[in-house]
Amino acid sequence: MSAGIAASAVAGIDAILRSPAESASLDWPRLADHLARQGHRLDPGSPPRQFRGGFGNLNFLVNMDGRPCVLRRPPFGVVPIGANDMAREHRVLSRLWQAWPLAPQSLYYCADESVLGAHFLVMEYRPGLVIGHELPAGLVPRDVGAQLSTMLVSLLASLHAVDPGAVGLDDFGKPAGFLARTASGWAKRGEAVAQDGDRRLIAELAGWLAGRIPPEQSATLLHSDFKLDNVVLDPQTLEPRAVLDWDMATRGDPLYDLATLLSYWVEPSDPEPMQRLGQMPTGEGGFHSRAQVMSGYAALTGRDLSDFHFYRVLTLFKLGVVFLQLHSRYRSGATSDERYAGFSELGHGILEFAHEVMRGAAS
Repeated sequence: MSAGIAASAVAGIDAILRSPAESASLDWPRLADHLARQGHRLDPGSPPRQFRGGFGNLNFLVNMDGRPCVLRRPPFGVVPIGANDMAREHRVLSRLWQAWPLAPQSLYYCADESVLGAHFLVMEYRPGLVIGHELPAGLVPRDVGAQLSTMLVSLLASLHAVDPGAVGLDDFGKPAGFLARTASGWAKRGEAVAQDGDRRLIAELAGWLAGRIPPEQSATLLHSDFKLDNVVLDPQTLEPRAVLDWDMATRGDPLYDLATLLSYWVEPSDPEPMQRLGQMPTGEGGFHSRAQVMSGYAALTGRDLSDFHFYRVLTLFKLGVVFLQLHSRYRSGATSDERYAGFSELGHGILEFAHEVMRGAAS
């Protein structure tokens, strides 16, 4: 889910930051000592404050070396294998900005978990407007929906056009067998957190996916969670300033990124669980349809979308499992955030929708 680490031009930065008392408690003096030994300075006069929102990593606005930065570390508790990978994010963001300026630069990475209880990174901070599940006051869907839709498709196509070798990422990830490995991995994660009502859906979806792996398209860099609230916008023009949340980045089939975006792209006719998803404001009308997004991406990239049904089912399956994982954290006591309380029902509803898409009863 989104880090939400950008200042809203409407409400001001205080609206998206928790107070120091509300922010998660980390050992800031220990961090300052550690950074000093590495040649960096943490400003003691600017207490770190945690950004609101998001369901994953903990993000803090800090002042390092005289400039505002964002410190990111995984959430407390047990983290699923492969998730919240700060080392992965640092590798991408310490290089990608050289070829793709919308990637903020990662300035420092620490693998020593004794400093803050987990590995972490510090990256540049790019302020701007972040749009979540609702448009800010003053923005009307019919006026900005098409612009935002076109921007997202263009942005994704431009990322997929980057040559990984140009930024030293030609050996990044494991693109061979990406789709089969991804489908199998989410099936295992689903089985690990499923409750009784979920098991049949997960088994049927996993079996269907395993038997329909399409030929993979040429590998590109993947964001793996590309959606509107991971894009920082200029508040006046709505042009992109940065793309955030790269801890699941890899190299693989680019249609996986497109399908991930469309898994969040709710349409007015979608069933109730999708309307309740609350990730992007596309259900308000004025935005392009999913079919228009697909056509726009195909026109920009020349890629063949004839097997897109598989990718659509795979990414909806993944999304349903993600919400089951989040609810599992709530059941285990790893988080007491009441937003997580209804995620079992939401995850199950998304899996049911994925099943309908799988059968061809929905799109």
